[in-house]
Amino acid sequence: MNILIVEDDARVADFLDRGLRAEGYRTQVARNGTDGLALARQVAQQAREDGTPTVMLLDLMLPGMGGLEVCQTLRAAGVALPILMLTALGTLDDRVSGLRLGADDYLVKPFAFEELLARIEALMRRSRDLAPANASRLEVGDLVLDRDAMRASRGGQALTLTARELALLELLMSAPGRLFSRERILSAVWGTHEDPLTNVVDVYIRRLRSKIDDGQAQPLIHTLRGLGYRLEALG
Repeated sequence: MNILIVEDDARVADFLDRGLRAEGYRTQVARNGTDGLALARQVAQQAREDGTPTVMLLDLMLPGMGGLEVCQTLRAAGVALPILMLTALGTLDDRVSGLRLGADDYLVKPFAFEELLARIEALMRRSRDLAPANASRLEVGDLVLDRDAMRASRGGQALTLTARELALLELLMSAPGRLFSRERILSAVWGTHEDPLTNVVDVYIRRLRSKIDDGQAQPLIHTLRGLGYRLEALG
């Protein structure tokens, strides 16, 4: 998953870049509106071609071309890249202006990094509806998930999975190699109402692993003790 950061404050840009990379995102950074606009067009084209989920973090106050103008220009050109505006200006008029010009969400500085991650994940989920047709098929090694039919197979052999197992598999396959904590999996697959102390994630990971990895030379589901799980074809 890709994040485009358009932020002129070097400290903020570096904080976002390092923090998001640590979360497993691929990031690109632009320090002014003009460069951000050009980069946004490039990553939007790439997202259309390969289906890679991409979100733009756009500062409102930028040198040269401001964030509102960047947003308006992209929308006028038909670029549907999800845009999360970041700004120190938090009045109602500021928020309404950004949303009316095409921003998808608005976050006022200073903000908690966990809230930023939650907003990004929400935009990623929404953007699936805008993904090209080839994004409906996810592949990691010889594991394939048809998102339209919600059917999975490994090595050409169909897998019998429950609806919840399919939802968990889709989450893991949506970002191969990304580490998902138990808390993030619980929120994304079961919802925030679920007791955070439950072991349901571990139970379902074991079930999924038994159906996907048992009898296979190369395991795809990997555990980082105390941190979480990731799905990746190694080697």
